[in-house]
Amino acid sequence: MITTVTTSIAGQQIKIETGRMAKQADGSVVVTSGNNMVLVTAVSSKQPKPDQSYFPLMVEYIEKFYAIGKIPGGYFKREGKPSTESVLAARIIDRPIRPLFPEGYLNDTQVVATVLSSDGAFPMDVLASIGASAALHISDIPFFGPTACCQVGRVDGQFIANPNQEQLAKSDMDILVSGTKNGLLMVEGEAQFVSEADVLAALKFGHQSLMPLLQIQDELREKTGSKAKRTFVAAKIDADFKQQAEKLITPLIEHALSLKIKQDRYTAFDTAKSTAKEKLTATITDDKLRSQRDKDLAVVIEEVKYKVARATILDKGSRIDGRDLKTVRPISSEVGILPRAHGSGLFTRGETQCLGTATLGTADDEQKIETLRGDIKKQFLLHYNFPPFSVGEVGRFGGQGRREIGHGNLAERAVKAIIPNHVDFPYTIRIVSEVLESNGSSSMGSVCASTLALLDAGVKIKGNVAGIAMGLIKEGDKVAVLSDILGDEDHLGDMDFKVAGTSAGITALQMDIKIDSVSFAVMETALNQARDGRIFILNEMEKVMKTPRGQLSEFAPRIETIKIKPDKIREVIGSGGKVIRGITEATGVKIEIQDDGTINIASADPLATKKAIDMIMGICAEAEVGKTYSGKVMKIAEFGAFVEILPNQQGLLHISEIANDRVRQVSDVLKEGEMIDVKVLEVDRAGRIKLSRKALLQ
Repeated sequence: MITTVTTSIAGQQIKIETGRMAKQADGSVVVTSGNNMVLVTAVSSKQPKPDQSYFPLMVEYIEKFYAIGKIPGGYFKREGKPSTESVLAARIIDRPIRPLFPEGYLNDTQVVATVLSSDGAFPMDVLASIGASAALHISDIPFFGPTACCQVGRVDGQFIANPNQEQLAKSDMDILVSGTKNGLLMVEGEAQFVSEADVLAALKFGHQSLMPLLQIQDELREKTGSKAKRTFVAAKIDADFKQQAEKLITPLIEHALSLKIKQDRYTAFDTAKSTAKEKLTATITDDKLRSQRDKDLAVVIEEVKYKVARATILDKGSRIDGRDLKTVRPISSEVGILPRAHGSGLFTRGETQCLGTATLGTADDEQKIETLRGDIKKQFLLHYNFPPFSVGEVGRFGGQGRREIGHGNLAERAVKAIIPNHVDFPYTIRIVSEVLESNGSSSMGSVCASTLALLDAGVKIKGNVAGIAMGLIKEGDKVAVLSDILGDEDHLGDMDFKVAGTSAGITALQMDIKIDSVSFAVMETALNQARDGRIFILNEMEKVMKTPRGQLSEFAPRIETIKIKPDKIREVIGSGGKVIRGITEATGVKIEIQDDGTINIASADPLATKKAIDMIMGICAEAEVGKTYSGKVMKIAEFGAFVEILPNQQGLLHISEIANDRVRQVSDVLKEGEMIDVKVLEVDRAGRIKLSRKALLQ
């Protein structure tokens, strides 16, 4: 039976339907708004895999080009691997639902969102996120939902829920908000230097906008018969063994957590685990029981780490590395350390280190992307790399995982706000952040390293941007907000809240909550504390370099911009591109021509640039009445000669204007190919040019 529920958000109807498609999935819904439809399914295995030690949740977001009535490009003419946008959308779906599965649930679980129809008028990742929650909510899969998602924009001071592309282009913020009735679970977005108070207001508006979406999911579950959730009981550890393990392991973990250096701390963790295994499990003769006790011991160690670290912070106000709650780790910055890069910056904060590089390119270097919203061009790129050696591990290279794509996107959104307008600085800019060491918020370290690289490259950015990661420890009424969290504090804490911006305001933010929710009062504290930390980091960075270098790197291309009349573009390009190709071959420059007549000429050789400009201006030059030109006789006729006075521009030299004396035949005086001086007498409305040689002879 087909069951449907509907609601409206900001005048846009959203419908959730189940019972029509994919009925063999544990949960299946189609979420629709206007012409936009997405099918979302949820399936979970009935039993966990043997020896499974983590929750294997897999989320896929699949774009189908038939959704926009288009055949995919490329040789195979079918959808390929997920695009960057698809990966980011999958993360948007994943992050709010992941913490709502019961602790200890280890069954393979897969959520698949398939875009069926799209007209670009509604954010598809929002529909997919709503659909993921609804599919899980109506299924028998253990899930403490529902959740909902909303995109928040602001135009002319007014907040808008789920803005369209036209509204989003005018908005000074673009923030995705996901949560439950109790509070927010995820935030992801960018802004144009907005205040902490404005961001908080946007989050409150977004949360309030979620309520109707949460209500209709409950309504859908009731209408479909409230399918009972599967019985799930988390595995329990033998009480006596757990007590023995906790007694033995606690002092060892307390010692390890007192060590400030990450590698020393991890070595101590390994020692504690080895000691516990030697004393508690090594003597067990039953192989199956010993294997189970080793797994139990690993769980107990993590629980003890969790309790000890959190208690130390909440009861003593002291963190793992000895800092108080607000202090930022020591910072060092360097610029110009790579001699051939156009710009480079090395940013180190505690045990997190990022090398940022900036490369300036031309229009040929723009990234062209095929999306459901049409083909787009990117003139600013930020790529984030996280090699295994950055955490002292051995791992595989090749390709970027979802984490790298997500962290790179966050850093890109943070830095994008300070990039100069392309009209004023017509370069394609690529930044690469290489994470060389990691112990907490390498994405925010990447933001700082990127700023240093841009300054070193001489890019006239709109301001300096830095980022900081905030954490939260909450037990009952006890709350601690942490500035500049370590990797362990991220793992053991309740919140990962990254905020980036300039001294003028926020440019990007990302938040994930691991508990049910946090109050807006706590979020306000975190935002204000993040601002203090961000300003401190900016001040430390600016001790090394505060303003861009006065000139670009000698290895960077120079781009000169000229303007011609739009009706001259065809002449500059030539038939089949013959003219412009000839200019580039003769000079070695790169030329970009825009529809409004703007031409960018790029080259590392200023003489080549000047030569190309002269050639273009020569093509575009127009004959001036009264001016003398040296021209080439192109054709001789009975009534006169046609003389080329400018590239592709010929004028008529009438037989009566060739000489002072009467000329019987033009060929008696002039020869084809001959160079002569002529004067422009007239240019009529049709652009025909009348020349005289006689006027110069007089």
